[in-house]
This record gives sequence, C-alpha cells and structure tokens, in this order.
Amino acid sequence: MVLDGQRARVDFVLTPVAKKFINANPNTVSWIGLIIALICGVIFYLSGSSDSEWLLIVGAVMVIISGYFDALDGKIAKLGNKCTKKGDYLDHVFDRYADVFMIGGIAFCAYWCDPYLGMLALVGVLLTSYMGTQAQAIGAPRLYAGLLGRADRVVLSTIFPIIQFVMCMIGYGWFHVDFGFTDFDMNWLELMMIWFAVVGNFTAIQRAIITWNNLGKMEEEEKKE
Repeated sequence: MVLDGQRARVDFVLTPVAKKFINANPNTVSWIGLIIALICGVIFYLSGSSDSEWLLIVGAVMVIISGYFDALDGKIAKLGNKCTKKGDYLDHVFDRYADVFMIGGIAFCAYWCDPYLGMLALVGVLLTSYMGTQAQAIGAPRLYAGLLGRADRVVLSTIFPIIQFVMCMIGYGWFHVDFGFTDFDMNWLELMMIWFAVVGNFTAIQRAIITWNNLGKMEEEEKKE
C-alpha cells in the first residue's frame, strides 16, 4: 500500500501506450506480462550459477517490464471500455503466478536464499494478496491496505537484485550478522526475502482485521435497516 496508492502518478507512461494499443485484447497483454514474469524467475534462478551474478541486472529489468505489462492491460481495458469480470479474474490469477515466478526464482536458488526463508516469503506475499481479494469475495470492500502491496513488491524486487549485484562486485555481497546468542552470514536478497516474510504476513493480518471490522459494520447497518 505504500506505493499502491501512488499508481496514478505513473499514468503518464501508461496512457500514451494504452491509447496506441487501444484495439489490443487486454487479456493478450496479461499473457505477455505473465510470460515475462516466468522468464524473469528463470533468470533470477540462473543468476546463482558460477559467475552469473550479472543476470541479476537482467532479472531486475524483466521485473519492471513484467510490472509494466501488468499495469498496461488494465489501462487498455479502461480506455477501450473492455473491462470484464473474466478479465479482472484473469488479471488476479496471473498476478499471483507472476509473484511466484519472480520471487520463487530467488526463493528456490540455494545460492541466494535459504529455502525455508524463501517459503516464508512466498507465504507472506500470497497471503497478503489473498486477504485483499477474499475481502471482496465475501462482500466487503476490496482491500489494498497494509505495508506490502504489489507495487511495493515490484519495486523491491527491482532494487534489491541491483544492490546485490553491485555489492558482489565490490566484495560486500554477504555481510555478517551477530545477535550475541547467534551469528550468521546473509546477503542482500535474503534481507529482501525477510522483509517479504515478516511484513507480508503482518500485512495479511492487518487486512484480516480490517475486513473483520468492516464486516461488523456491515452487519450493524443491515440490522438497522
């Protein structure tokens, strides 16, 4: 939600392109974004091979491109009066797969991330989105509240791979963490995954509480009627 609320500010890079492709099928654009997300995940996974850290930069660029197509399909649908329930459903499904592809590419690459941490990060990301759409499914307002919206994930998934690459180049790809009772080495991508795991699950709980309260208000209004 930190960045999701700022989506209107990027309309200047979406609207001109959407107008040029006004006759395109928004679902086709959604498919393109999903395929790019899959390729991105593969690139992130392969970046853990010997001397392949440079692929992190390629992956970061692919995240941006995938995110752009994800936003472009909705803009084309709105400008071309092509908004449908099927299109909205497809968009939500593809968004979740895109999250799994891109974040999973790092989560399941043992070179960059502990697999248990990777699974926790994916759980946090998926539960965050689930709580938002589930609210809408039971009749409550669709939720975008919380600290980790999709726009935030896209930005972080772009910035941290770049940071990781730069730090690897200057010899600080890993750093030591000492809590006194335990210490360990970690890298910048793992720091991102910790954020997804902790803040993602926290956001899911936030949304669950907000939805619960909204349902309570809706029940009170129904009783008054």
